[in-house]
Amino acid sequence: MKAWLLLVLFTFAANAGDRVVSIGGDVTQIVYALGAQQLLVARDSTSLHPAQAATLPDVGYMRQLNAEGILALKPTLVLTSALAKPSLALEQIARAGVKVVMVPGDPHLAVINTKVATIAKALHKEIEGQRLTQHITQLLSQMPQQPLAVKVLFIMNHSGMNSMAAGTETAADAAIRSAGLINAMSNIRHYQPLSQEGVVASAPQLVVVGESGVQALGGENAIWRLPGLALTPAGKARRLLVVDDMALLGFGLDTPQAILRLRQAAQQVQP
Repeated sequence: MKAWLLLVLFTFAANAGDRVVSIGGDVTQIVYALGAQQLLVARDSTSLHPAQAATLPDVGYMRQLNAEGILALKPTLVLTSALAKPSLALEQIARAGVKVVMVPGDPHLAVINTKVATIAKALHKEIEGQRLTQHITQLLSQMPQQPLAVKVLFIMNHSGMNSMAAGTETAADAAIRSAGLINAMSNIRHYQPLSQEGVVASAPQLVVVGESGVQALGGENAIWRLPGLALTPAGKARRLLVVDDMALLGFGLDTPQAILRLRQAAQQVQP
């Protein structure tokens, strides 16, 4: 029997009995991109892409996992974003004898290929992983190299929470800088509540809000009623970019294109 056929049969046998739970929208999307979705028995609530993932059982939010609920699915492997840590539930799952593989969650473009390689190895999909990383590398080569002096304000808003501005040490800040742009709120750390004084002083030229944030606020017009925004250059010109939250902030397969879209929106800002 030829060596390549033996390799195919071995890989199929190694995967045939696997029952995989995927934690993290970026992780789940990569599993699908590798063609290993048939191994999935559940996913977490952040795993919304591709749309087929929504048909899988939902084990809850990645930072509020329940070990008993996951173990009831009899998984052999849990692929989880490192953003789910620290997690007592994951520790309990590992102690029960289930293999738990941590996938890096750092907000850097360079980590996308590391995520793919980690997941591909765990699923015995190394060849597919190599093809996917080649595609990602090609996309990353299109990233802007020259800085553009446009100040961007990213606003996070979810139902039941106040609107927050993204400062440094956030995925939004990393995305803005990856686009060669300036975070208007680089004088603060993490996410902080919007204040009129702070927003006006930051003078953003472009406002970026996730699709879920626009929905939670009640539409795009409501954004300009947030503290101070109407008094900023972005507010006066109504410069708004609505993005897929996971695509821009997840640093997964869709992130390079989301960052390019952010850059293109910034290029429309008139000096």
